[in-house]
Parts: sequence; C-alpha cells; structure tokens
Amino acid sequence: MVNSYLVTPNPDDSRLTEIVEGIDHKGQLIVTSVTVERPLTLFLNGQEIVTMMTIGDYPEYLAVGYLLNQNMLHKDDSITAIDYDADIECVVVRTAMKTTFEEKVKKKTLTSGCAQGTVFGDVMEKFEDIILSDENIIKASWLVNLLKEVNTMPSLYLKAGAIHGCVLACEDRPLLYMEDVGRHNAVDKIAGYMYRHNIKGNDKIFYTTGRLTSEMVIKTVQMGVPILVSRSGFTAWGVELARKVGLTLIGRARGSRFIALAGQHRIVSDMDFREQNSV
Repeated sequence: MVNSYLVTPNPDDSRLTEIVEGIDHKGQLIVTSVTVERPLTLFLNGQEIVTMMTIGDYPEYLAVGYLLNQNMLHKDDSITAIDYDADIECVVVRTAMKTTFEEKVKKKTLTSGCAQGTVFGDVMEKFEDIILSDENIIKASWLVNLLKEVNTMPSLYLKAGAIHGCVLACEDRPLLYMEDVGRHNAVDKIAGYMYRHNIKGNDKIFYTTGRLTSEMVIKTVQMGVPILVSRSGFTAWGVELARKVGLTLIGRARGSRFIALAGQHRIVSDMDFREQNSV
C-alpha cells in the first residue's frame, strides 16, 4: 500500500515516553518504555475551559477539536490565533468574535471516556439534527486492509502500550493516525486537524482502538463521518445513538471478522468467507 498518511504516530519522540527500570515475573531486572501523560489547560479567549491529561503532541489540534466537539467552537467561527506554552502547559484558542459558553460549562455530563470525557449541554440537542451521507460505503476487503495497515504501523502502542489510537481513513487508505492516553483526546486531535485543514468527513471511515461508547458515536457524527469501526465492543447507548442517526457501527473488528449493530446498509460484502473458513 502506498503511504497515504498525512499524520502518523512518532514513537521515537523522546517527549512522549520515559525509560524506567523494574523487574519481571522471574525477578530479573528489566528496562522498558512507558507512556508519558501531562496536564494541558485549555482556554477559549480569556476563559479557562478544562484541564486534560494528554501525551502532549499536537496540543493545537487537540484544543480546537475539543472545542468543536463540545459546540463551544463552530465551523464558521474565525480562529485568530492559537497560543501554546509548553512551560506552563496551557493552550489558548482565540476567536474573532467572543463566544458564549458559560452555560455549557455548567451543563456538562460525564461520559464513559477515559480520563472522564465530558459532553456539554447543547451537544445532545444538536446531535439528532446531523444528517450523515448515505453515499459512502465500506467494503469488507477495505476493512481487512485497513486493520492490517494500522496494526503494523510503528506506534506508541507497540512501543510502550497504555494508549489509545484513532485513524481517519478513505476507503482502505489511512490518512490521519493520532494516539493519546484517552481515546477522546485522540479523536479530538483528528477533529481539530480536519477543521484546520478543511477535510470533510462525509466520504471517510473512522477507526478507534477504544470501546464504541456514546461519546465516540457523538464525536464521530459531529465530524460528519458516517462509518465508525473499532476492534473493541459496544455499549448499549452507543448502539442506540448510532441507530438513531444512521451511523454505521462496526465493532470487534479483527482480521476479516466483525460485528455491525447499526447502519448495515453501507457495508458491502466483497469477500468469500467460505474459502477462508476452509483453509
């Protein structure tokens, strides 16, 4: 497969891992890499919004994606500057017009996302108004190729573990691959990148290593992506929301096997599984 990535993990970035010593089950000394997590405080104009635990790469995309997915920033808002200060671990997003978000901060709901994901007040109110494209499809063969490519790509997961990954793909071609200690951070980075580089989601596929929760469904739909895939399983609310808006929801995807619990009309079975089972 020709390398189609716009962004890939960088497991060699020394900021993202630390070398530590310990012992194994035999009592022998080992040296291993562990993933770093550090706080990042997000400001929108002059208002502090949230402090997130993150690995620290792509703070600008994380900040913009978080604000978009919380409806604190709209697609037609003009961002005038994004200021990141690594020393004090904060990022400030500045917009041309002042935003009103105090009520949204008050109305947040904890989700099942790692590191306590949140959904703010009017996110759910606008969720059902989003119309997803029915023209996009996913072929079973694309899914097999995509999973193989993602699982063999050098990553922090392979180097140190304790991390989630998210991928934005077109057919079986991965475009963006982001990782973080929380899966909601990884998806927010992709949302921020899509916004900053004007990438549309209507013809894309979104892959996550994490569970198919309500939060993952909501954020995928907000990005306009009609197909969500995971190697992990489902939650009941995630399935309910996906069915409500017509999102294709594919879980437990490993090799050529998967389970789809919503939006099955976009799935094209183009593989002969009888031949595979007989081998």
